Amino acid sequence: MKLAQDANFRSVLLSAVWKRGARAEADLPPLRRAVKAAVAAAVQPMLTVYQFSSSTPLSDVDRSAFAAYAAAIARALPDVHVVFVGNEPNLNLFWQPQFDDSGGDAAAKSYEQLLATTYDALKQVDTSLTVVGGNLSPRGEDDPSSSRPTHSPTQFIRDLGAAYRSSGRDRPLMDEFSIHVYGESSAIPPTLAHPKTTSIGIADYDKLEGLLREAFGGTAQPVDRLPIDYGEYGVETTIPPSEQDAYSGKEVVRTVDEATQARYYTQAISLAACQKNVRMLILFHVLDEQPLQGLQSGLYYADGKPKASLDQVRGDIEHPSCRS
Repeated sequence: MKLAQDANFRSVLLSAVWKRGARAEADLPPLRRAVKAAVAAAVQPMLTVYQFSSSTPLSDVDRSAFAAYAAAIARALPDVHVVFVGNEPNLNLFWQPQFDDSGGDAAAKSYEQLLATTYDALKQVDTSLTVVGGNLSPRGEDDPSSSRPTHSPTQFIRDLGAAYRSSGRDRPLMDEFSIHVYGESSAIPPTLAHPKTTSIGIADYDKLEGLLREAFGGTAQPVDRLPIDYGEYGVETTIPPSEQDAYSGKEVVRTVDEATQARYYTQAISLAACQKNVRMLILFHVLDEQPLQGLQSGLYYADGKPKASLDQVRGDIEHPSCRS
């Protein structure tokens, strides 16, 4: 948390992973410590509650258990005011099945049910809690015959809206909408738009706004000024020989130098500052993951030493400006 504070990060997102049989009281001790440290560092703690596909909450019983788990953690952490529900439900890593037997979008329909149930449970804890829905991956195939079935965010948003309309619900599903906005690789700048594909990045704000209006316009889900969160964005750097001892394993993706990371983070911050309904951009992570197979997208190496990108990005976070 001290590193987050030094980088001028305003918020930090903590995770609680639900599975069948999970008990909030068992998972709370490390969360309490993290929230206490965040508050002490003047960094706003936020919470994301999600599951992996092996525990996809498809039944009424599982949805109720997930919602009760999220509500219990929120109740026990009064300094947390923002709760993200689910993680990348358009990917089979986190949600199965993605398709029904006829090739329809099963994931969006069942996620809509989970989001509605959890929204209501969290509002019973505190009506002022901000509930964030979506949390989508920026890409997907929309191919039910794929060996790893996924949905694009474009199709998932449309299907989520259709599921909400069909449900007859007369209350909102969410207070804010989140999408992860990674590039196709760390070499891709955040300025790349996707006007002719179903992917969505930071430069696709108008496209995203249009999809949300199409999906939820005219319903009980407010959409005209619906805040948008870029819930994850990261650019992985090459680890120099002097820092290799802090890491293990082998890198499995293309990485960039720290100057490129700084430039892309600067561009991302500037783009987000220009987009009127965007409320936050979350850089993933504060510091690198130690296994090289993970994400080395932090502003600090795994041992906490600052990268060359830190000073520039710290200044951009302190004084974000719109440079369209």
